[in-house]
Amino acid sequence: MTVNALKSLRVSTYQIPSHHLIPNTSIQHRPLFIYHSAFTLSTGASAIEAHLSKIGVVTPQWRFTMYSTTHFHSTSHEVLAISKGKARLCFGGETNPQKIETVVSQGDVIVVPAGVGHRLLADVDGGFEMVGSYPTGKQWDMCYGREGEEESVKGIEKLKWFERDPIYGPEGPVLDASLSGAEK
Repeated sequence: MTVNALKSLRVSTYQIPSHHLIPNTSIQHRPLFIYHSAFTLSTGASAIEAHLSKIGVVTPQWRFTMYSTTHFHSTSHEVLAISKGKARLCFGGETNPQKIETVVSQGDVIVVPAGVGHRLLADVDGGFEMVGSYPTGKQWDMCYGREGEEESVKGIEKLKWFERDPIYGPEGPVLDASLSGAEK
């Protein structure tokens, strides 16, 4: 089995206020989710992609590390499944006093709502890799919290949230969007 049982899943959620021109979770009020050890440690990128494709909520589009520049997406939510290594990441913008800095490792999954700034701070042990996926039919863009991106940011309000969980299908944490930032 590649996925750990939902009943044993530990989930962290975070509401991150807007900061300068990075909207974070302020538009849709959907939290950043981290599913700790959603996939078993022996699950590689190919098996993660196969599982995501089988569930059918998101489409895997790339394997790579995370950019070291703060960026966000205005046209799509993002699901990042850690397929190798360990990294320290920043969510919300590095100058945001309410930013989230966390370490993620192989098997973790991050559900990043559109508008949430994110970047790599450090590849802890070398070879950090994620499978990047987006809701089926959606294309992602790159925004950096700069002047001139205001029209793109307005589109976040209209994006649909997940009707099924990208990892667990008909059940799962993203379907309980009332989670407010405390660990569950």
